[in-house]
Amino acid sequence: MWLLFAFLSALLLGFYDAFKKQSLRGNAVLPVLFLNTIFSSLVFAPFILTSVAAPTLLQGSIFFVPQAPWQAHALILLKSFIVLSSWILGYFGMKHLPLTIVGPINATRPVMVLVGAMLIFGERLNLYQWIGVILAVASFFMLSRSGKKEGIDFKHNRWILFIVLAAVMGAVSGLYDKYLMGQLPPMLVQAWYNVYQVLIMGPIILLLWMPKRKQSTPFQWRWTIVMISLFLSAADFVYFYALSLPESMVSVVSMVRRGSVVVSFLFGAWIFREKNLKSKAIDLILVLIGMFFLYLGSRS
Repeated sequence: MWLLFAFLSALLLGFYDAFKKQSLRGNAVLPVLFLNTIFSSLVFAPFILTSVAAPTLLQGSIFFVPQAPWQAHALILLKSFIVLSSWILGYFGMKHLPLTIVGPINATRPVMVLVGAMLIFGERLNLYQWIGVILAVASFFMLSRSGKKEGIDFKHNRWILFIVLAAVMGAVSGLYDKYLMGQLPPMLVQAWYNVYQVLIMGPIILLLWMPKRKQSTPFQWRWTIVMISLFLSAADFVYFYALSLPESMVSVVSMVRRGSVVVSFLFGAWIFREKNLKSKAIDLILVLIGMFFLYLGSRS
């Protein structure tokens, strides 16, 4: 069951990436990210308030946000800093790079998560899962190489570096999520880490963006910004629930979630008219085969 939730999260993440790309095209990055954190917080604010004011309404359901000591909130606050670091780097990189390049680079995160899960949590993969991981990793690297055909020098392009660093921070976040799900209820983590992100982004907007906003790319309101928050909130909700299940494996969940590259690829081809699609499409077939072997491995 946990693997099905991981696949659903991947589908939602693909739409999230597409709406994020559309929101960032020719737009100021930090205000888009700030609004994303605000709208995501508004999604979960009713659950926080209801859990406090009328706990019996939600108690016992997956939407209940329990009260927790400050030590738990300190762990969630750390989660917020990790995620925002990844998002700031990733948003700037996505603004300046094709979606069909960003997706595959982001998809290398499971390799880092896999190594971390084996070293930290002692996870072990069976033969089918190893085949799925190897196929997926190979396809992701092949997709990344396609960027050379578009004149993108991976060694000297700072936006590529931003995306790579975002992927590293994303992998750290994935490993930390597995730890958190063993300590805290999923809804507690998701609801409050969104709130803390708003509190962190507020000073960043006031100190870094507001004073220089007239010298940089102007901000343009787009309704796709709202869609970023809605699809991300749904994807994360399903993801946290999958990790909270005792039999779940963070290495596999992380790999499946990066299957969102298939959805974002389709958007890049259909909506954004990106280039070199034939060679990338061949590599994407390996992604799908890899996902199938991961599914077989979880059933065995």
